Amino acid sequence: MSTPSVVREAVARRLEAFVAHIRTEAAGYGPDAGAFLTSASATLDGGKRLRARFCHAGWSAVAGADATADDTVWDVSAALEIFQSAALVHDDIIDNSDTRRGRPSAHRAFEHDHRTAGWSGDATGFGRSAAVLLGDLLVAWSDDLLEQALRAHPHADAVRAEYARMRRDVTIGQFLDIAEESAWSVNDDSEHAERALRIVSLKSARYSVEQPLLIGAALAGADASQQSALRGFGHPLGLAFQLRDDVLGVFGDESVTGKPSGDDLREGKRTLLIAWTREELAPAARRSIDELVGDANLTNDQIGSLQAIIVESGALERVEDLIAQYAAEADHALQGAKLDAGALEELRALAQAATTRTS
Repeated sequence: MSTPSVVREAVARRLEAFVAHIRTEAAGYGPDAGAFLTSASATLDGGKRLRARFCHAGWSAVAGADATADDTVWDVSAALEIFQSAALVHDDIIDNSDTRRGRPSAHRAFEHDHRTAGWSGDATGFGRSAAVLLGDLLVAWSDDLLEQALRAHPHADAVRAEYARMRRDVTIGQFLDIAEESAWSVNDDSEHAERALRIVSLKSARYSVEQPLLIGAALAGADASQQSALRGFGHPLGLAFQLRDDVLGVFGDESVTGKPSGDDLREGKRTLLIAWTREELAPAARRSIDELVGDANLTNDQIGSLQAIIVESGALERVEDLIAQYAAEADHALQGAKLDAGALEELRALAQAATTRTS
């Protein structure tokens, strides 16, 4: 079983080699582009590398826990981490987030650099525009590294198909997420929970857990039964992973998550927590919640009040129960599966990390 540190170190080496190669090709771009490339490579630092770990675990489940991963496995794992960085850059723009992993988000960093350099024009607008392009560049880098890794690989088509599905699903899920921040008001209250779970599935469950597993398994030449078992494990675990993220987005400790506590409330995220809270409130209290969720200027006291209402409504407990239910469903999918016995230990360790994390 590979440890988190083994994955982190292997992925870091492949990312470093890839970025170094990019820089040799971009030597003539000039200093501003050089700084832009530095910003892009900086987004690749840190993180839990969960997607890389799931990719490697999917590969191990088919190839065998004792098999030695080659550069192809680590390059594809690294490509997933680049794609994750792209998604975070764009997500922070959409959510107007000031921080990421305890540091300024990309658009805020570009805004700061614009002001520091004494450039003319709108620093805020520049920051957002530059970050959009930064995210686009990272998507391109992700594709570049994937194709580099798959050159002449016998299972390249299967890997590409899973990767393409991942990119489509997360983009559609991201759109549904921002749409729901406005569309909730014209949809029946009874539909809110179902709509929230659809977003969870598309925006996060598939691209955070299910697809990395299947991509890794495809690299190892997984057959239909192995793919089915990993899909049965990965999708419910991905749902649990995102629901944990939703809980942390409301109740997380900023010193651990790197994001302000209650940030999802300020951003107006219509999560399952909010849907289930509203179900238990009288109309007047529901209207009060609706007026507060999405207010970017919520005070800490207002955040605390909303947190208390969510707890008192029973919504937090219901979400915690659902996380446990999804985790159990995922574990059940592994029983009797034609997967390497040693690799199952890693899959179960990943499930534990994904559902009990605090950041």
